Amino acid sequence: MSKPNILIFMTDQQQAQVTYPDHPCRTPNLDQLAAEGVRFNESYTTMAHCCPSRASFMTGLYPSQHGIYNNVSNETAIHKTLNEGVTTFAEQLKSAGYSMHFSGKWHISAEENPADRGWEELEVSADKNAYMGKKIHEWRETDKKENTGDKRKNGEIARRGWGDFQLYGSSSTPLEETHDNLVVQKAIDRLQQLKNQSDPWCMYVGTFGPHDPFVIPEKYAKMYNPEDVELPLNYGDTFKNKPGVYKRMRQVWDQLTEQEVKESIAHYWGYCTMMDDLFGQVLDALKSTGQMDDTLILFISDHGESLGAHGLYLKGISPYDETYRVPCIIRWPEGVRQPGREVDKLISMIDFAPTFLELANVQKPEESKGRSLLPWLRNEVPQNWRDAVFSQCNGVEVYYTQRIVRTERYKLVYNPTDVDELYDLQEDPFELKNVADRTDMKTIKESLFIKMWKEAADVDDIIFNSYPTVATADIGPAEAIGKDQGRSD
Repeated sequence: MSKPNILIFMTDQQQAQVTYPDHPCRTPNLDQLAAEGVRFNESYTTMAHCCPSRASFMTGLYPSQHGIYNNVSNETAIHKTLNEGVTTFAEQLKSAGYSMHFSGKWHISAEENPADRGWEELEVSADKNAYMGKKIHEWRETDKKENTGDKRKNGEIARRGWGDFQLYGSSSTPLEETHDNLVVQKAIDRLQQLKNQSDPWCMYVGTFGPHDPFVIPEKYAKMYNPEDVELPLNYGDTFKNKPGVYKRMRQVWDQLTEQEVKESIAHYWGYCTMMDDLFGQVLDALKSTGQMDDTLILFISDHGESLGAHGLYLKGISPYDETYRVPCIIRWPEGVRQPGREVDKLISMIDFAPTFLELANVQKPEESKGRSLLPWLRNEVPQNWRDAVFSQCNGVEVYYTQRIVRTERYKLVYNPTDVDELYDLQEDPFELKNVADRTDMKTIKESLFIKMWKEAADVDDIIFNSYPTVATADIGPAEAIGKDQGRSD
């Protein structure tokens, strides 16, 4: 089997749910891609934030291994670039004879750009010089504004002393003049140039959308009727017996009326359809240049979006599936058997680099716990496939430690500074009832802690300090990885 071309189309902050066939959001190009390929329904990121997630995608490693823990583009960055010695799949593919082409969002390092990692740059946003936030001198130059809820505009969050935040709205800028369209057109121009190339190529196309704010061209802003939108079934979460940080975050969004929540969802769906239209343009270019059937196409996002679930928006310190589950569809005529299938097994953001490397006959890094997805494409069940996925949250611009262990049925959220969470996803798919304190769940909770510590030890996680003020887990690491001294308990 010859080495295929690889096309990666990565959106930013797109819920997996909006790409499912029974969802009201219309994504015809994704539907066609799934009909001709394989849809992975249980694909999860390592952290619901751009930088650590994208670094895991590029390296096949957890944040504790690649060194990107939070936003690299301001002073709160724990680490601004990949750890020394860490390689990305781009460098390895280039060494294996692939030409590498990058158009779109980077946001992995504040010291390196795609070109430093083997890519030829077509258009790059969120590069090493990007800065996200305001510096102190800018605050000193900001006019004071007494913001109150009764003065805010529709779809706007009034924030005294912070500046108002427009969550959604309509823009007079047409699609053709947006940055995402520029990213796509640069990619399409390069596809035209690659059509006669004999060597395989890899292209990354990364959009900004559907990242907040959901301010989009009028065509898409009016595409969905808010009256047809239902509130998320977990919108009314009371956060009973859950960490206080969620309640505090929700207070930001409680200004929105239920009508505005519906309007925000309608705008987000319009944004996702806009991304599907742009993706369709790339597919059309592949077809017109005769490269469609020689190319493995991956559609994915770096993380999801709360979109009113649990009364929250955006992403970051929130362990729920709306932010951690990502869309994942792969099409490859030469490698996919029985196209149109869906895979419901757990896959992780660390699995994609090993997949690309296997395509190129390159060995994955020894330290990667990611696994190639090629057997699933061939409709084979890999031996000893994982029974859980794991995340490492160390906060975003505000530091916060959280670890998630998710099996097909249960989710444990370890919150060292607050109550832990345990969800029975079979009985409670919308994660409303925290059953961590139920006596009948004690064994389940303990088994998930054991899984957490074993995985954490394997990837050199940073949560092993035994000092009493930080070692708050019900079960410590020795129970999972300590030396067996023949105890009978």
